[in-house]
Amino acid sequence: MKERYVPENDDPRWPSDDKDTSSAEPKGTKGDGEATVWLPMSGLANGKTEELSVPKVTPESGSWFSPVVEVEDEPEIPETPTPQWSAFAPVTPVEPEKPEAPKTVFVQPVQPRQTDEPDWDQFDRGAATPTREHELARPEPRQEPQRPEPQRQEPPRQERPEPSLQEPPPEPSRRPEQNRVEPPRPAEVPSATMHARPVRIEPAEERFDPEATVGIQQPQPPSEEPPAAEAAPAPKPKKRKRKVLLITGLVVVLLLAGVGGAAAMPKVSNRLGLPWAPNAPRGDIPQPAGVTRVLHGPDINGVAPTKAGLTAALAGPAGAADLGTLTGTVVDAATGDVLWDKNSGTPLTPASTTKILVVAAALLSLDHGTQISTKIVQGADPGTVILVAGGDPSLTSLPLGTDSPLYPGAAHVDDLVAQVKKASGGKISKVQLDVSLFKGPTSAKGWDPEDTIAGNTYMAPVVPVMADGGRNDPKSDHAPRIANPATALTQKIAGKLEAQAGGTTTAPKDAKVLGEVKSQPLAEFANSLLQLSDNMLADVLARQIALAKGAEPSFAGGAAATLDVLKQAGFDLTGVQINDGSGLSDQNKIPAKVLSEILAVAAAPDGKDPRTAKLRPLLAGLPVAGGSGTLEKRYGDPASAAGRGWVRGKTGTLSGVNTLAGVVLDTDGRMLVFALMSSGSDQNKGRAALDVVAATLHKCGCR
Repeated sequence: MKERYVPENDDPRWPSDDKDTSSAEPKGTKGDGEATVWLPMSGLANGKTEELSVPKVTPESGSWFSPVVEVEDEPEIPETPTPQWSAFAPVTPVEPEKPEAPKTVFVQPVQPRQTDEPDWDQFDRGAATPTREHELARPEPRQEPQRPEPQRQEPPRQERPEPSLQEPPPEPSRRPEQNRVEPPRPAEVPSATMHARPVRIEPAEERFDPEATVGIQQPQPPSEEPPAAEAAPAPKPKKRKRKVLLITGLVVVLLLAGVGGAAAMPKVSNRLGLPWAPNAPRGDIPQPAGVTRVLHGPDINGVAPTKAGLTAALAGPAGAADLGTLTGTVVDAATGDVLWDKNSGTPLTPASTTKILVVAAALLSLDHGTQISTKIVQGADPGTVILVAGGDPSLTSLPLGTDSPLYPGAAHVDDLVAQVKKASGGKISKVQLDVSLFKGPTSAKGWDPEDTIAGNTYMAPVVPVMADGGRNDPKSDHAPRIANPATALTQKIAGKLEAQAGGTTTAPKDAKVLGEVKSQPLAEFANSLLQLSDNMLADVLARQIALAKGAEPSFAGGAAATLDVLKQAGFDLTGVQINDGSGLSDQNKIPAKVLSEILAVAAAPDGKDPRTAKLRPLLAGLPVAGGSGTLEKRYGDPASAAGRGWVRGKTGTLSGVNTLAGVVLDTDGRMLVFALMSSGSDQNKGRAALDVVAATLHKCGCR
């Protein structure tokens, strides 16, 4: 027997009611007790619209949503309680134990109605199924009386287990139009809202066609979208803007407070020169005035130590066994009186304190602004230039703009090259070298043969031109020396000029000068010499003295010229013998009293001795104990730490020889001149013992 049935196990996910929202009169024919409402269907062939006839439903006849299904001997389906919806709780539908796939009969359409353009607004967006070929359009709404919904009690909501994933029932295939069956026309009832053909999706992603869900009144499930009242209100951006402004304002206030607090600190206000700074000027800023660096004489108002007091104070330090054979003297710089003496007239090997004699002779015989020149002149052949050595070993190979850390103010090789390029237009093919200025051997009598070999850190062959004192590193005083520094410089210049080094020659006297650079002034040159105890600068300076005196610029000529200048200046040089200007020769001999006499004149009060003004720069070049030059790393022992910063002296060291000569202030501010020479002493122990003697002079009031 054929029956009509509606599955009761469906769980719709959209609202459903019987309210007709169509705004136009339904099409169809009206009869006794029944009428036909036409539903358009789009998607047919040739772009036509299909209209389906829907039977009129009366309360007695039931719902027209019940599809007409032809079933033969279908088994009865067990009824499953339908879960009730709650607007405030998640919906958990109850499924039957063995769901049956509904069978749907296709309705025979009537003659379709042609429309110019489908009304897309009639479609229910939430129920559209993109996989179907046809969709039911919703007619225009119209005012109809609403059917009262039957009241029913809600059974307790049952929790069901999580449905297992299963394949959705297959979509019913669309049959040919001739196989569709037209349903009977029921009695007239208020029309219900038409929906496009939706597909219900279960939580387990099962799909059900609309035939399985229509005709059953269900409450509206909770909407996934937030209600319009919960949408982002307009005031929120304003609140966010106010919050941003508030935070920005707070940050600005904190920054201003931090800047204000920092500006109130004395160090910051002093550094920035703020008006409330503690060191802010109380009056008008004075006009700048010229400053000349001049060393002034010692304070003569302090009480000088007595001979007895000084002798007692030095008895222990000067008698230390680590000093070997010690000679020395201490002189009051203000009066020239000898306060302590120990065999000061005995000549001993002075080592690098020989440089005191060379610098003093240069300061006495040469203008303090004298600079040593290095030139490049035009050669005899076109494209050939000649590097004319003038006796400056302090040229630096560092780039322009970078001062030499060894010889501050030294001339730059790059400057010389730039001048030549500009003067010659860059058309240079050969660079030759003229080293004819210096005469004689490149090493002195009494030097160790290893002092001039490549790689040693003491000395290089004495030639009239080189870069960085013959070192292979322009920034390190202890860098290895080059075997032939003049040739190396010629090759460097040739490379910068993109030319070839062409050997040695003698430049014509009237040759065109293409470039010229000059060394530091003499006072600065001497300062670098004493600070580093630079052997090369000392021997070159002795030759400059010889050139100024018209003597041969050699080791012998430089030594002779140095002694001549000192003798002419009135110094007693009895027992002095020198073979170089650096003191590398172990055959040099100088008594301690000669060293102390030269230093005493340099430290004398202003106006007392006419030689003092010329020799004063000698004191400026002396290294400071624990602070600079060759004394930078000394005076660290507790026994000599008292002399740090107070002792200034020229050091001398050779094998078995340790010497120290300089000046020191005692506890009363009195300047004392000292010269100490140790022979036969260990290098490290002898140095430390000499430092203790000099530090004792500083601690001594000695009266």
